Amino acid sequence: MKNSGLLRRFGAVLYDTLLVAALLFLVTIPFIAARGGEPVEPPGNLAYQLTLFVVIYAFFVGLWTRSGRTLGMQSWGLRVETADGRPPSAKAASIRFFVAIVSWLPLGLGYFWQLWDRDNLTWHDRASGTRLVHYPRPQGTSAPG
Repeated sequence: MKNSGLLRRFGAVLYDTLLVAALLFLVTIPFIAARGGEPVEPPGNLAYQLTLFVVIYAFFVGLWTRSGRTLGMQSWGLRVETADGRPPSAKAASIRFFVAIVSWLPLGLGYFWQLWDRDNLTWHDRASGTRLVHYPRPQGTSAPG
C-alpha cells in the first residue's frame, strides 16, 4: 500500500476533530453539574484541563495502538502502521501524538512537510517511526451501512 496523500489525511483530521469535540462536550457535563449548572472555564481549572487532555490523548493513542485507526481514519481508508505493517506501540503512538501537536504550531508546516518529503511523510510520521497508509476499498465494495 502507499502512504496517504495530504488531502485524505486532512479529511480524516476533520472527521476526528468532530468526534473529539463531541467527546469533550460529554466529558464537560459532569464538570458543569458539579458547579451547579455554571459554565466551566478552563483557565484556572486544572482538573478540567487535565481531563480534556487525557480524553484526547486516550482517543488517539488508544485507537492507534489497538487497531491503527481512529474512526475518521477508517472512514478515509487510512491506517497508522510501523515499517512491518503493525499498529504502533504505545511509545510510538505517544511520540506521534505529541509531535503531531507540534506539527500544527508553525501553521501546519509539519503536515505540509509531506509535500517535500521523499517518502511522503510528515514530521510526526518520521519522529514516531510510523506512516499513514491508504488502503483503498476493492472495486464494487461499499461502506458498511
